[in-house]
Amino acid sequence: MMTTIGIDLGGTKVSAAHFDESGNILFKKKLELHSAKGKEVGRIITSVLSEIIKSATSSGHAPHGIGLSVPGIAHRSGEVWAPNITGWEKYPIKKELEAFVENEYKIIVDSDRACHMMGEVWKGAAKGCRDAVFLAVGTGIGAGIMAEGRVLRGAHDISGAIGWMALRPPYQAMYKERGCFETYASGHGIADRARQLLRERKVSILSEKIENLTAESVFEAYDQHDAVARAVIDEAIQYWGMATSNLVSFFNPEKIIFGGGVFGPAIKLIDLIYAEAVKWGQPISMQQVKFEASALGADAALIGAGYLALKTENP
Repeated sequence: MMTTIGIDLGGTKVSAAHFDESGNILFKKKLELHSAKGKEVGRIITSVLSEIIKSATSSGHAPHGIGLSVPGIAHRSGEVWAPNITGWEKYPIKKELEAFVENEYKIIVDSDRACHMMGEVWKGAAKGCRDAVFLAVGTGIGAGIMAEGRVLRGAHDISGAIGWMALRPPYQAMYKERGCFETYASGHGIADRARQLLRERKVSILSEKIENLTAESVFEAYDQHDAVARAVIDEAIQYWGMATSNLVSFFNPEKIIFGGGVFGPAIKLIDLIYAEAVKWGQPISMQQVKFEASALGADAALIGAGYLALKTENP
């Protein structure tokens, strides 16, 4: 039986799993980062990997390869830029892992955008698709884009960084760090927009939470018909609709798949997002595409990392 290992590095934790060739999890492990930085994060990854390899070899099914999903830019050189992890501006994680396993296993490192998409292809909502987009909305916003059966990575491995999609003129200085789309429709953006309205003395049940406001609390208030929360989420729906309409017009995908921490609570809004997107998008493409929630939830990138290691030939 051919098996594979997937590792998913997030901003707060590392998850890893041993999969069989059908994508079933044979063994899984998770470790918290606890504000680790630089090489400390590398050691946590190798620690969890060591346990997965030990379990795999003891079962008699050594892995075909090891895939790592990272939250940022994964260069083909194996160096990673992960903005949420201090000290990972050009971190040589591929070389570090190759040294750790003594080159016994193939190592594949890719962005969480690509891994989300490939996880859905292997075991989720994009199974059987050749053209699809995974829209990941959490702390930030990114997209895994598959065209004609291949994930797009771009000349410098940055394809899918759609948090910087320009959707609202004029340009504002706050877009430099986060991008226009992300400013209004990411998890951080939703909380910041609600905080901005509250500081304008808008009446809201969120007023007592202004210093510790999260996107989750805004969604809870939205469900209670709070005026501030409604204004913020209705605005986010417009941005999600405009952005997805552009993706549909650019790539003519079979599906747009929504995932990440915000979808989550925003899954119930997908029909409203589609209705907004139809106003803006190429009309024939908009009638052909399907908008769906992720079938894999928080495990999409982990599963995708395993799939990439299974399917990619030795570099």
